[in-house]
Amino acid sequence: MTSAEESNRPYLPAEPDEKDWTWVLRDRCPDCGFGAADVRFDQLAGTVRDLIPRYRAALGRPAATVRPSPQVWSVLEYGAHVRDVHRVFAERLALMLSLDDPLFANWDQDATAREDRYDLQDPGQVAEELTDAAEAWAAALDRVRADQWERTGRRSNGSVFTVETLGQYYLHDVVHHLRDIAA
Repeated sequence: MTSAEESNRPYLPAEPDEKDWTWVLRDRCPDCGFGAADVRFDQLAGTVRDLIPRYRAALGRPAATVRPSPQVWSVLEYGAHVRDVHRVFAERLALMLSLDDPLFANWDQDATAREDRYDLQDPGQVAEELTDAAEAWAAALDRVRADQWERTGRRSNGSVFTVETLGQYYLHDVVHHLRDIAA
């Protein structure tokens, strides 16, 4: 299939994830084993950096663009999603540090995957962009002062995060998707 034919092919959505994952701040994830209480804020940036090579290696696999089943994202799609998770959470952190109790804009990850055609992106480019986004997020975490960890921000569904719990919530997503891509 040519690239023109691929770009005209309709996007096949993966099974939508409509769960409210904020429970991972209280309970260990039974799927990936992540426990938010296991990660202190001062460990977040280093952990983010430690995970980058695992994503890069997965995106370098020959079958990175192949979905394991029609309703499950490929490694490429998960990589593009995680790249965007880094970006979205960096924006949310910036809001929390500059505004009092900001309300975060909704982010529809499935709409982003469809509109940005995660399935057609280049795995090598996604690996580079994911690395850059992860490094930017980690650098932003490095700059957070201890007196800022309790600053708050809110999602439209009423979930309230501190800077620390935002980082823990974010990290679960990144760790969980490593399980999804067997990395």
